[in-house]
Amino acid sequence: MRARRSTAALAAGAALVAGLLAAAPSQAAPDGDDLVIGEAYLNGGSSGATYLNKFVEIQNPTDRPIDVSGWSVQYRSYSSTAAFTGVVPLGDHHVEPGGTLLVSGNSNAANGQALPTPDVTSSIAFSGNANGGTLALVRSTTALSGDRATVLASDALVDLVGYGASATYEGAGPAASGYSVTSSLQRSASRDTDDNAADLRGGTPTPQACGTACDGAGTPVEPPAAATIAEIQGTGTASPLVGRSVTTTGVVTAASPTGGFDGVSLPTEGTGGDAAARTASDGVFVHSAALAGDVRVGDHLKVTGTVEESFGLTQLDVAAGGWTRLDTAAQAVKPTEVTFPMDDARREALEGMLVAPQGRFTLTDNFGTNTFGEIGLASGDTGLPQPTDVARPGTDEYRAVVAENARRLVTVDDGAGVNYTAGAKNTPVPWLRPDNEVRTGAPVTFDGDPLVLDYRFSKWRLQPTQQLTADGDEPITIGSTRQAAPKDVGGDVKIASFNVLNYFTLTGEAYERSGLGTCTYYTDRNGNRVTVNRCSGTGPRGAADDANLQRQQAKIVNAIDGLGADVVSLEEIENSAAFGMDRDTALRTLVAALNEKAGREEWAAVASPSRVPAQEDVIRTAFIHKVGVVEPVGESVIDDDPAFDNARDPLAQEFRPVGGKAADDFVVVVNHFKSKGSGDGEDADTGDGQGASNASRVKQAQALVTFADEQKQAAGTDTVFLTGDFNSYSKEDPVTVLEDAGYVNVPARYTDKTTYQFGGLLGSLDHVFASPAAAAKVTGADVWDINADESLAREYSRYDNNVTRLYDTGPYRASDHDPAVVGFTAKAKDSQVGPTRIAVTGYTAPPRVTLTATVTGGDVKADGGLLVVLDGWRPVGAATVRDGQATVRLAGVGKGRRVLTLAYTGDRRLRPAVTLYRTR
Repeated sequence: MRARRSTAALAAGAALVAGLLAAAPSQAAPDGDDLVIGEAYLNGGSSGATYLNKFVEIQNPTDRPIDVSGWSVQYRSYSSTAAFTGVVPLGDHHVEPGGTLLVSGNSNAANGQALPTPDVTSSIAFSGNANGGTLALVRSTTALSGDRATVLASDALVDLVGYGASATYEGAGPAASGYSVTSSLQRSASRDTDDNAADLRGGTPTPQACGTACDGAGTPVEPPAAATIAEIQGTGTASPLVGRSVTTTGVVTAASPTGGFDGVSLPTEGTGGDAAARTASDGVFVHSAALAGDVRVGDHLKVTGTVEESFGLTQLDVAAGGWTRLDTAAQAVKPTEVTFPMDDARREALEGMLVAPQGRFTLTDNFGTNTFGEIGLASGDTGLPQPTDVARPGTDEYRAVVAENARRLVTVDDGAGVNYTAGAKNTPVPWLRPDNEVRTGAPVTFDGDPLVLDYRFSKWRLQPTQQLTADGDEPITIGSTRQAAPKDVGGDVKIASFNVLNYFTLTGEAYERSGLGTCTYYTDRNGNRVTVNRCSGTGPRGAADDANLQRQQAKIVNAIDGLGADVVSLEEIENSAAFGMDRDTALRTLVAALNEKAGREEWAAVASPSRVPAQEDVIRTAFIHKVGVVEPVGESVIDDDPAFDNARDPLAQEFRPVGGKAADDFVVVVNHFKSKGSGDGEDADTGDGQGASNASRVKQAQALVTFADEQKQAAGTDTVFLTGDFNSYSKEDPVTVLEDAGYVNVPARYTDKTTYQFGGLLGSLDHVFASPAAAAKVTGADVWDINADESLAREYSRYDNNVTRLYDTGPYRASDHDPAVVGFTAKAKDSQVGPTRIAVTGYTAPPRVTLTATVTGGDVKADGGLLVVLDGWRPVGAATVRDGQATVRLAGVGKGRRVLTLAYTGDRRLRPAVTLYRTR
């Protein structure tokens, strides 16, 4: 079974630690008057494992038998404070004095010898990695929950073992080591001082089962109860019969003898069809590897097993021999037509049943496609939006988007629990092939084959009736959405923003050869280095070696070349100064590769300024430009404002179209704000949807407005663009700061495409903002969705992860961010300037006397300068000329004829002029 996926992280301050150490002790008794968890083997089935299955051994150090009917062994992950998700009922058993009760868990793979026949079997996946987990022996089958203090204070808790980095443990700390593929955690002589770190040590695994001697509790064992599958499922989120032994009948609709599920889907015969009035499901998963290998789809079975809730999935755990084929013909099970959106209660009522999804769907998540063979779908014609890309954070609208996303999402799986980049790396991955796409945003249709609705690995999933292979026989058809180039955005200059995914020309191996430090690496399926994982010191972040750098660079070059942009702002490019080189070394390498592809000196880098901050990040921002279209004016400028100390400093450059004039100049400022991944204090994640470090990003937006104003004044232009990776979605606070300052989010006005995919949600972190004057010149914008919509498998960093090699040198998945491109008219229209002419176009009589006039010279309209009106030589009014017009309110002009003189002071294009005007 595939390892449970979790992104939880540990965090604890000194006060919290002190509070936990003062928590009430568990109910385990140091004087040995109750049961203890005596041994835990946590790595069963792994390569080199002693035993095939994991196990927990319950020991009785007392002189009396102890009945465990209604008790359970429970498990949860190392950092969780939620309910224990793995609950293993101990059934009708007792433990003899000095005896043991053997409880088996799952198997990581197929290595090691079989356990002695366990007294209690389960499929619970106790974690054996360094993070560890928490095991509890409980006088109930109700899951414990809460933080460490709450769990230890529970009256139902008998004993607890926290191991690895577990945050829930007895005493001074968890059992931090001692477990491996050949070693189990063990108590010495059942010693229990309520201190996991002191009581548990590693040793050779010694599983001992009690056998029939531990059956029952001195009274006859009740026979399994007959129950329908609907009664087993119940109408709630968990079965009302958890821990009970039951017998039921059904028809096999899906079998999983391979891939780690180890069981069959078993609905009641003749059920299915209309879902309108259904309150309880007529299908259930029956867990037994032997059963899955013995039966076929369509078999009519009678099964006896124990009802379990396995990480949210109701299932029957069946021991060897716990099933028989029925000779009677069974009515066929009918697929139930279902439509989404669908709430959890409706899904619970269909768990384990055959379904036929109806309506339109859109692919919204392909992050786990190359690893676990799963594809996230959203009902409707669009993927799931990142809530803060469409709604203000923390609002009712935001919460409505979150809720609707949950109702729209369903994942189509591969019918297996394998990882195609790890244990199954030599098995061709389903879904993905060199000649197809599988892109988010693509339309999806179901091909008619029914699927099974179940709940695994924290998601509702549609499982095929047998494990998918890479032959293309899949239950859905995915449309093609790739575009060979961005749409035409017009204009005489095009600017773009492109995050180039840690483009480092100093590779990890070169860093090590230079003696600067050492690195660890991510490798391909054969153990060859591909990308840097982590380096000592201030090390590189990109390719492991030259071969992988060339793979990365080829895709970036083809992507930039295909953009058709004239100015490209870059983010996440190597700051070569961090390694003692010229700051622009990596930038010039990229430009050289672009020019090599072009076959001429088409591109140039904007050089670093003479003044550079003393402390910078190892990644930086930069500009490249086409030499025949634009040219830099002056040197670039870095904003060394303290607001950017935890991010990348903005870089500004004034540009001029080749052959243009000073009036055509424009300024571009490239940015890369602080990421959402970390932050504490005022930068802690508040839960409003904006992630961590939002306070820093707001300050960076405010500092950027000030910096842009300074650069605008220095350049003498109102045409300013702010580009880059702002790490802020479109409705978040930092973007609001920029929009409140008058900047326009240009791509958002011209396209509904997004630039980033995270967690199956689509939104834009990358933006191009235009000042009002710049926005008035914009002719179009587009997001070229070549990266974020593509499967991660096509990235250079996943080269040869699976036996199906998906890398090519094309632009698709050159990065994880999509580039945005904007076209605008940079050059002012050439106009014929003639003699200045003042023409009166309107006059109002007293008592409120106003005069309106136009000021032109050829086809040029005056813009600036004063129109002054004199009665004789006495000034009676003046007004600034804008766009060729001025209206002057006159003071002291009475009735009667007047000869007024109109004098224009001129602007930088039109000369001063004087016109006489006779009033009526």
